[in-house]
Amino acid sequence: MKAIVTVIGKDKVGIVAGVSAKLAQLGLNIDDISQTVLDEFFTMMAVVSSEEKQDFTALRGELNELGEKLKVKINIQSSAIFD
Repeated sequence: MKAIVTVIGKDKVGIVAGVSAKLAQLGLNIDDISQTVLDEFFTMMAVVSSEEKQDFTALRGELNELGEKLKVKINIQSSAIFD
C-alpha cells in the first residue's frame, strides 16, 4: 500500500516530529518527504507505504485527531487515485 500524506498549518515546533512518530505508530514507512515554510505556513508532503493493507478510514481518523492536537490539517490519500 502506498499513500500520500499532506500536512498544512501555521508553522511551529514539533509538527514533523509529531506526524512522523504517528506514522511509525500506525505502521507506515516514510518513503519520501518534502517540507517547507511558505510565509508563516508549514507545508509537508510525504509518500508513505506499508506492506500490509491499511484501513484508510481508520488512518484518517487517527491523523485527524493528531491534526487537531497539532493545530494543522492532515490528509491521507491512496496513491492509486493518481494512476
